[in-house]
Amino acid sequence: MARGRRLKTEPPSDRKPPGAGKYYMISVVANNYGIHPQTLRLYEREGLLKPSRTEGNTRLYSEDDLRQLEVILNLTRDLGVNLAGVEIVLNMRRKMEQMQAEVNEFVAWVTQELVRANQEGWQERFQRALVKLGTKRVR
Repeated sequence: MARGRRLKTEPPSDRKPPGAGKYYMISVVANNYGIHPQTLRLYEREGLLKPSRTEGNTRLYSEDDLRQLEVILNLTRDLGVNLAGVEIVLNMRRKMEQMQAEVNEFVAWVTQELVRANQEGWQERFQRALVKLGTKRVR
């Protein structure tokens, strides 16, 4: 087996197969964004981009990959962030998006529970559940 080559029978590691949507080859992406293809390979090697691959191992960049590339280029070109900083920013963004999804899920659950409680007459149940206290003070 040649150096750096995988056997065809070996399953690819955590790479998603191309699905519906537009995909672009590395030369097209490099040309459109004014960067060298080697830069895209570096971003992939550093874990900043994860393009899909064809059976022939050709990189295919999806619309999501291009959005990620635009963020990377904005951070590096416009803001002067190095690749280590880009990795930190991207990880923070990913975590923030995950937390936002969790908050949205919780808000949806609370809303659903409030609607259900309102339909079941929660006000009456709440009034019956209250225990009235006398006016005596305990010392």
